[in-house]
Amino acid sequence: MSAESSQRSYGNWVSPKSAGLLGLGSLGTAILFVGAGATVLSVMAGGLIAGSATAVVFALVLLGVAVRDKHGQSLLIRLSNLLFWALTKRSGAYIYRSGPLGLAEWGTTQIPGLAAGSKLREFRDSYDRPFALLQMTTTSDYTVVIGTEPDGAALVDREQIDVWVADWGHWLASLGEEPGVEAASVTIETAPDSGTRLRRQVRAQIADDAPDFARELLEEIVDRYPEGSATIKAYVAVTFAATSRAGGRKRSADEVGRELASRLPGLTRGLGATGAGAARPLSAQELCEVIRTAYDPAAATAIDEANSLGEPPELYWAEVGPTAHETAWDHYRHDSGLSVTWMMSGAPRGNVPSSVLSRLLAPHRDIIRKRVTLLYRPIDPARAAAIVEADVRAASFNLTTSNKPTARNMGQARSAIATATEEAGGAGLVNFGLLVTATVLEPAQRADAAAAIDNLAATARLRLRVVHGSQDSAFAAALPLGIVLPKHLQIPGAVRDQM
Repeated sequence: MSAESSQRSYGNWVSPKSAGLLGLGSLGTAILFVGAGATVLSVMAGGLIAGSATAVVFALVLLGVAVRDKHGQSLLIRLSNLLFWALTKRSGAYIYRSGPLGLAEWGTTQIPGLAAGSKLREFRDSYDRPFALLQMTTTSDYTVVIGTEPDGAALVDREQIDVWVADWGHWLASLGEEPGVEAASVTIETAPDSGTRLRRQVRAQIADDAPDFARELLEEIVDRYPEGSATIKAYVAVTFAATSRAGGRKRSADEVGRELASRLPGLTRGLGATGAGAARPLSAQELCEVIRTAYDPAAATAIDEANSLGEPPELYWAEVGPTAHETAWDHYRHDSGLSVTWMMSGAPRGNVPSSVLSRLLAPHRDIIRKRVTLLYRPIDPARAAAIVEADVRAASFNLTTSNKPTARNMGQARSAIATATEEAGGAGLVNFGLLVTATVLEPAQRADAAAAIDNLAATARLRLRVVHGSQDSAFAAALPLGIVLPKHLQIPGAVRDQM
């Protein structure tokens, strides 16, 4: 047996479906029955013309729900996005100005949008490591960001990679049992290497009596190495609710910080077994540098040089946002960068190897700064059983309501049954999504970056679509801030899925 044929693969992604006639779902079926009843009443009360008008109105509404594009977006959702975007343009909320000449309080440059009301504090865990605690006042959530140094899969045995993947699955499943955990995210960021760290390390190792030729050779290596090289950073953000249990009392930041101080060592130790390498919580200063660099890519060189000299810049949370931004329908302009964010509309079909995202995560020459963020929402084991059973019932109903079931319906039924079997055996259930942000320095480079992401998405077997009308929110959600997107939706997620 060849090595490729024995490679372990993964799959069986299940998208929740609701039962409904003719594949319409519960909302479409409800519109169908209500429209039929209203049409009959209209005919009885006003005659055939009134009944026909009522039938046409409900048919258009049903058409808006039933007709979907390749990304699963219905006509009604697309129209609502256009409406909300028109309201945003009319109100001027797509433009942001901060600093001394802006409208931000006290002339600060705070983060706009979803994280505008956030507050940052610093505590120390039981290992005496400083960690930043980010409080989202609008949703009463608290986030801890963990910095990791992944080992990579190069020259690693296949068996070891399989163990890492299994341990990562166990770590995600354990989050569902952690009290108060709302969500988790993994952010892989690639950017050009400024070379300051290499220069500092090399110059510190040069002996005073080294030959001139050796000195010149090392200096040339230090000057030329950063050209074409890149840095890869990984962050894991874990978001906790202010209440440790449903209906409980909301805790203050001090109470949450004291509790997480004893829980963080266990979370970081569990990450070490997943191939994440050395894991440690980010301090407040480090988190400020990450967010400041994201909104202003040109500041990365200055921050690296200051750190290399042992004089890190003193950044405050109220100063890490952009001085200006402008949100467009399909891109986002912020300080020295221009970004486009894509969202995953479809997981890879079939089974895929563990390296399916390797090219998407790798640096690319046409993209100055690329950020790939996986969003996870662990589901409590008590709710997981009810969810998978509901999926099985919905899949069975959609399969039996047709005399000639389609292969897609049969596949969904098999996947739902397999998921229910795995959950009954102790597996965890997790909702997940993916965001990809590509940042360039010049508007003329946007087309090349978009083409690069399209090609990389094909290699990862992902279906990506540009986030239209809310690029600033998607950009913030792709940062390691622990933003729980369902809590910020104007239309509830359960209703939006049916639309």
